[in-house]
Amino acid sequence: MSLQEINARIANAETAAGRPAGSVKLIAVSKVQPNERVRDVLDQGHRCFGENRVQEAAGKWPGFNAQYSDIDLHLIGPLQTNKARQAMELFSTIHSVDRPKLAKTLARLAQEVGTCPDLFIQVNTGEEEQKAGILPDDADTFIAECRALDLPIHGLMCIPPVDEEPSLHFALLAKIAGRNGLQGLSMGMSGDFEKAIALGATHVRVGSAIFGERVKPEG
Repeated sequence: MSLQEINARIANAETAAGRPAGSVKLIAVSKVQPNERVRDVLDQGHRCFGENRVQEAAGKWPGFNAQYSDIDLHLIGPLQTNKARQAMELFSTIHSVDRPKLAKTLARLAQEVGTCPDLFIQVNTGEEEQKAGILPDDADTFIAECRALDLPIHGLMCIPPVDEEPSLHFALLAKIAGRNGLQGLSMGMSGDFEKAIALGATHVRVGSAIFGERVKPEG
């Protein structure tokens, strides 16, 4: 499926939901994709990309930044506190603030450097033991704690369980965001982004539908 097709589907979903055109940002998930595939999407004019790992992004994006203007890079994977400084230098938005220790580290670094990326709090809507994120019952308290640290919390992010109806999780995330006055909703991937848009997504994360299946690194 092409980038143009994905953009058309997003536009149709916005219209169907009665939302303004352009209200949803497409994050092209470029993790584990060869540079030539990423370059092809850049050459089509797309500028918003998502990476899962700080180390991979650090090896890939400085070169592209030197060749293309206005790249908008988002960290959508887990962030270790020892990589926080590097992440703040690389990314315009971090979608995976998921624990108090990380929030405090980001706040300290933001005070040191004077700037901070836009932040999304990851909520573990499925309460899955193996998955990162704040539990729904703890979300309100954690949002308040992050605000008390003067962190720029833009919204919430979730990754629904693979075996459950994603709309239930998107609706829960939207409810938590609404009662906390947060506008950003990072939710929806290749298989369900239209459902997410119907429930208020402002950012959708689409990888394989744009780039093709991921290429596994050797070794």
